[in-house]
Amino acid sequence: QVQLVESGGGLVQPGGSLTLSCAASGFFSSINVMGWYRQVPEKERELVARINRGGTTNYADSVKGRFTISTDNAKNTVFLQMNSMKPEDTAMYYCHARVQTHTMSSYWGQGTQVTVSS
Repeated sequence: QVQLVESGGGLVQPGGSLTLSCAASGFFSSINVMGWYRQVPEKERELVARINRGGTTNYADSVKGRFTISTDNAKNTVFLQMNSMKPEDTAMYYCHARVQTHTMSSYWGQGTQVTVSS
């Protein structure tokens, strides 16, 4: 089994910064993709940013230039640096990973709340 444990959520003022972390643990041979999604009530979960094993990144248009995704491969950890935050960034943020075990499987973290408010 693979576990994703997130940390770093909280309350931040508009224009402020916050960094999320997600560490993968368990039995797997490799991590192909790690990423962050977010969801607000009554809306579908949406991609925020993802990074693949080769370092290629993808960002939602709404966060380009403000958010940066990165990894510490030695620690199987992905980070999301969020700058110039806006109230519309308020959401539950979920870590996601596609991991090679005996098959390629997707895993989700439990979620961490991010609130942008003055």
